[in-house]
Amino acid sequence: MPLATSPEQNVSEAEIEQAIRSGIERYFDDCRARVPAFIDRHFHYPGAIATNRMALGWDMLRAPINLLWAPVYALACLIKILAPKRTGLKWLHSVANRLPAGFTTRVQQHISHLILVDLLNDGQAYPILENYLIEALEAVYERHTSKPVDHQRFSKLTEPLVADALSQYRITRTASADITNSISCTVLGAFAFQKFTPGGIGLGVVLASMVATTLAAQDFILGETIGGWYYSWFPPEPSLATTASVMVAVMATLAAFAALSGVIFDPVQAAVGLHRRRLHKLLDHLQRDVTLSTQSSFRPKDQFVARILDTFDMIKSGLL
Repeated sequence: MPLATSPEQNVSEAEIEQAIRSGIERYFDDCRARVPAFIDRHFHYPGAIATNRMALGWDMLRAPINLLWAPVYALACLIKILAPKRTGLKWLHSVANRLPAGFTTRVQQHISHLILVDLLNDGQAYPILENYLIEALEAVYERHTSKPVDHQRFSKLTEPLVADALSQYRITRTASADITNSISCTVLGAFAFQKFTPGGIGLGVVLASMVATTLAAQDFILGETIGGWYYSWFPPEPSLATTASVMVAVMATLAAFAALSGVIFDPVQAAVGLHRRRLHKLLDHLQRDVTLSTQSSFRPKDQFVARILDTFDMIKSGLL
């Protein structure tokens, strides 16, 4: 974060840059020190219940839409990486850049607010990074000049970076819910149906086959009991309408579960260190971007892991 000096100020640019780096480093060290308490307060019980209680209401509708939209947004992110602006695919990059990440749920908004206020600003309503920078700069300036430090530029430089980083963090909530659904479907399929169902599509296919078998047995000419035995050996092929209907019902149920799954899985992620690593990664990238005055570089890989699981689910189900 370079800061120009004026001729009448005998402060070298190197001194200013060193002071700024020192202030930034102290600030982010303090943020990292707040991470354990932040996780205990909001992702362990009973805080996890209060955090995810926000999902009750319209989030039950937003979550299904976000899960369906997530593959499209993940593809857009890949396009932005693989089709840089300087190539002939600039128009494709522009289209991908305008695609939204989906609806922002109340849970996402709440967690973003908690990170901004509790973690980044230590409970204050204003950016406290300025305080660290001003304190470091004033220590340098007071040796050379009595003029006050112009700190308004710091907010203009850091606010867009923080906003973009929090936006990316919100995306990880949708991706985590999707990964949770994949794991839940795998466990449910293994224990309830003795089948490998790595996602909602696979689970829907299994349930559609069961529904088709039940309906065919009911209409069997020799009775339902014999029909059930017969179709256990020669299972009927479910119709497209049956398969589609069951899949829609499964996906809707999973999406509703995803909206509230944080109550169960936030404490689990906190216990195994996922929340800690994710927050430390956010802080590491923010520190790098603020120090070097670069664009936001925080791009968690959770959404791509979720899409890989979705692709595997479709391959296993025969849709790809």
